[in-house]
Amino acid sequence: MLEYKDYVGMVEPESDSRDGVFAGRVIGLRDVITFEGRSYAEVEQAFRASIDDYLAFCAQRGEQPDRPYSGKIPLRLDPALHRRAAIRAQAEGLSLNQWIANRIAAAG
Repeated sequence: MLEYKDYVGMVEPESDSRDGVFAGRVIGLRDVITFEGRSYAEVEQAFRASIDDYLAFCAQRGEQPDRPYSGKIPLRLDPALHRRAAIRAQAEGLSLNQWIANRIAAAG
């Protein structure tokens, strides 16, 4: 996994090392950003260049670049689970939002 400017790139599993080319793409976006290279260093350099090119292209067109994640999660829960989570959050002196964020952070 590659990371640069909050974007994440993955080398495609179907890349064929026998041909000497490793292809990848940026994940978590609606827009398609790809990159490739013959070594890890080339792949990483191509990934960063692709992100920079994408951001420059968006700026040139006056468009907002697609961001990987907004930080907002619409969440629907069973009311009983919602109540239990809210009680746990309150008992820990946290907002429900912060309690959920802490639980997610601890899981990963």
